[in-house]
Amino acid sequence: MEQSGAEQRDAVSLGVEIAPSVLNADFSRLGETCVELERAGVGRIHWDVMDGQFVPNISMGPAVIASCRPLVDLPFEAHLMVREPDGLIAPFVDAGCGRVLVHPEACTHLHRTLGVIADLGAEPGVAINPATPLTSIEWVLEDVRQVLVMTVNPGFGGQAYIASMEAKVTELRGLVERRGLDVQIEVDGGIAADTVGAAAQAGAEVFVVGSALFRDPEGVAHAVEQITARGLDALADG
Repeated sequence: MEQSGAEQRDAVSLGVEIAPSVLNADFSRLGETCVELERAGVGRIHWDVMDGQFVPNISMGPAVIASCRPLVDLPFEAHLMVREPDGLIAPFVDAGCGRVLVHPEACTHLHRTLGVIADLGAEPGVAINPATPLTSIEWVLEDVRQVLVMTVNPGFGGQAYIASMEAKVTELRGLVERRGLDVQIEVDGGIAADTVGAAAQAGAEVFVVGSALFRDPEGVAHAVEQITARGLDALADG
């Protein structure tokens, strides 16, 4: 049974928002997939942009994203896993991505890069790899709307969840709350029905899900409902 829009809004308000990554979708029907995901009640579409240099894979460019933009009303976010992203930000904002996330590991001047995103009218965010400490972003938290904690090493879908990243999420949650910041915490990598609960309890509120959605034999709507429910159950259990 598909979630209604009201049910998904309730889940988001309680701290569980599903952000599908279409990296594992059928690229020949990405537009249809976006429509299907919107009907399933997800909160946004997460676009994993890879350049074959910062990560060992190449995915999609702004033209692909722009072709899907008119089909749904969902927010789009671009996760730029690219070297020196400054010159690539504008095309993705023009393609309809209202939020752009960059990696401190790939930016020569992170603060300046975040300013480029903001100046283009999009919301800036940062993503940090598993081995990257929070100190790499501590002094730009006031300049971002979102922090994405990678729970796998970036570059490929279908990897196993790194549970030790939960401690990083909890530490980040404490840092954000102590400073009184309005910063969302997102996790990406290996998120499924059996891992979403621990990530939610650690302090994440937005969950990038890829393989677990598209490999569910009962379809993406079933996967969205199941993963959301597991996350909410974990939060209720405390």
